[in-house]
Amino acid sequence: MNLLKRYAVPVACAMTVLVLTACSSTKDERRVPTPLTEFKPVLNVQQAWKSSVGKAGRYLFSPVAVGNVVYAAGANGSVAKIDAQTGKDIWRIKVGSDLSAGVGSDGTLTAVGGLKGEVYVLGEDGKVLWKNTAPGEIISPPLVGNGYVIVRTVDGQITAFNAQTGEQKWVYRNRAVPLNLRVSSGMTFAGAAAVLAGFPGGSFAAINVQTGDSFWETPVSYPKGVTEVERINDVTGPPTLVGAETCAVTFQGQLGCFDANSGRPLWEKAFSSTTGLAQDENTVVGGDDWSVVNAFDATNGNALWTNDKLKNREVSVPFLLGHAAVLGDYQGFVHFLSRDDGTFVARMPTDGSAITAAPVLAGETLVVQTHDGDLYGFRPR
Repeated sequence: MNLLKRYAVPVACAMTVLVLTACSSTKDERRVPTPLTEFKPVLNVQQAWKSSVGKAGRYLFSPVAVGNVVYAAGANGSVAKIDAQTGKDIWRIKVGSDLSAGVGSDGTLTAVGGLKGEVYVLGEDGKVLWKNTAPGEIISPPLVGNGYVIVRTVDGQITAFNAQTGEQKWVYRNRAVPLNLRVSSGMTFAGAAAVLAGFPGGSFAAINVQTGDSFWETPVSYPKGVTEVERINDVTGPPTLVGAETCAVTFQGQLGCFDANSGRPLWEKAFSSTTGLAQDENTVVGGDDWSVVNAFDATNGNALWTNDKLKNREVSVPFLLGHAAVLGDYQGFVHFLSRDDGTFVARMPTDGSAITAAPVLAGETLVVQTHDGDLYGFRPR
């Protein structure tokens, strides 16, 4: 049986991640999006500019910010470098094939991935420096830095290329599972030595950037249940890293925070998410698989607040901005929640299509990318 077809179904039933189709069952008939209610904004947010880079199709595209610049891509092969102050293109190109993931950049090199495993790396001027191929479809943003371009394929395999030449340097394979979610599971550099990544089956690892061997591997949670669908237990979203603490979350499992140097568990909470987390020194924030937004104390996991006013609105990966937690939803609204108690402090509309990727901060501009490929620059005052 084709594995892609096997795990596309539970994704749609669980949270319609990347598959914008509802399942017809008694359980899912209860997943009616909560209507938005009016409130008095206490945070002044202004739209500074709007741009477009192309629709996402059946994929998830995440922008990336480096300094005062934002990089973004669309499924049609468009890749753009945009001045976040003005919203104007610095450069824009179209690579030679359709894309399924993007973008990774360190400000010098920029990488995007294709549905047949193509890896394109662009230079500072936007011209293609090299192209290589990973062994499978790429649906997560590449990681660029420390002399490497690192990509992961839909089966969780991670491949590292020399950033300058495109030569393949190593491959990391985690154990296979019978069924996994079709979600964008990013990676995070831990300094210059390691890459943090979570995998189907609930495992979490720190991988040596030089060799591709693991420094440590630990479970975030363990599969439970009888059927294969009940036992889906994938790490979702990119791991967070603040100081020496890294956190990850699984679907149908737990939220866990670990010592980034050793993998030693620091604390864990029963939690289930298909999107991922945001973290700073004080707080960890995430939407569960019903889109109820929760905040936890980053030091011990104690619950701080819960906001259920976005339930079933398919919230995005959060972003922590000053005194606010920022999330998008399936109708393209950008919600700003108070870091103190989770109440709404501002809300901004976009083009009406879903926002699934985390917002990013480029300079003083908060940038979001919608499923229809529009980029919005917002400035909170």
